Amino acid sequence: MDNELGVKKIGVVGCGVIGMSWTAYFLAKGFSVRATDPNPAAEARTREYVDNAWPLLERMGAAPGGKDRLFFSTDLIEAMDGVDFVQENGPERIDLKRTLFRDIANAIEPRVIVASSSSGIPVSDFQGASVHPERIVLGHPFNPPHVLPLVEVAGGKLTSPDVVDATVRFYARIGKKPVRMNREMKGHIANRIQAAVMREVLYLLAQDVASVEDLDIAIAHGPGMRWAILGQFLNADQGGGEGGIRHMMEHLGPAMEGWWADLGRNEHIAAEDIGLMERGVAKILERHDRAAIASARDSVLAQILQAKAAEDRLPY
Repeated sequence: MDNELGVKKIGVVGCGVIGMSWTAYFLAKGFSVRATDPNPAAEARTREYVDNAWPLLERMGAAPGGKDRLFFSTDLIEAMDGVDFVQENGPERIDLKRTLFRDIANAIEPRVIVASSSSGIPVSDFQGASVHPERIVLGHPFNPPHVLPLVEVAGGKLTSPDVVDATVRFYARIGKKPVRMNREMKGHIANRIQAAVMREVLYLLAQDVASVEDLDIAIAHGPGMRWAILGQFLNADQGGGEGGIRHMMEHLGPAMEGWWADLGRNEHIAAEDIGLMERGVAKILERHDRAAIASARDSVLAQILQAKAAEDRLPY
C-alpha cells in the first residue's frame, strides 16, 4: 500500500496475541512482514493465527497473496533486515522493553520508526536506551488489531513531533483510526477507561448485585451497543435532546455525582475476586465454545465496521 513513509516491509517484534494479529493485518494491507520472536514455536503459531484470521480479512478486502509475504526468524537482526517500519509487541516490562528497544535500534536503519504496542507503559520510560530515541513512538492498538481500528499514538520525551505526526498519518493511511495523545499517561486512553469499568463491574459482582453473565449482558446490550457507534460525549449529547450535553449534565449531573460517590473503591484485585470472575465465566463456557465466541465476536465486529463505513452521517 502506498504511503508517505515509503513503507513496504514491516518488522513485527514479538509474536504473542497482539503481534500475531498485527502480522495478519499488515499482510492483509499488502505489506511484506518480517516477524521475530525468540520462541521457536512462535512461527508455527503465527502462521496458524494468520490462516485462521484470513477468511475474515478477505471479507474485509485483504490484498491477494498476503500470507506468502510473511518471513519469520528467531534472530532479531535477521528479521529486521531491510524493514521500513517496526511494530514492537514485547512483554509489558520496562526492563525488557529498554533492552529490546536498544537491540531493535541497533538492527535497523536510523530513518525507521519503531512503534510500541505497549498496553500501559509510557514511551518515555524505555526509549532512553535506544541509539535513536527520537524515532520511538507509541502505537498501541486495541485487541484484536487485525479487526479493531483504534491505535493510540503518543511520543515520549525524546520523540520527534514530526515522527508522531508521520505515525498518525501512516496508521490512518492503512485503515486504522489513530488518536493522538496530547501527553503521556500510564494505561493511555482506552485501557484506562476499560480499567474504570472493570473496577466497577468487579465491585458489583463482589456485592452480589448480579451474576457475571448478567453484568456482561448489561454492557453488551446496553451502553456497549451505543459505544460501538458513538463515544461517551456525543452519546451524552444525544441523550440531552435539543438541549444537548449541557442539558444532560445539568439534568442528570447531581444524580451522577451520587453514583460516583457510591462507586466501588477497590485498590487491589483479590484472589477471591478472580475466583468469582473465573467461576462466572466457566458457567457461560459450559454452554458455549470459547474459540467460537472469539470467531463470532470478530465476525460481528467486522459487520459493525462495514456498516459504520457505509453510513456517511456518522462523525467518526
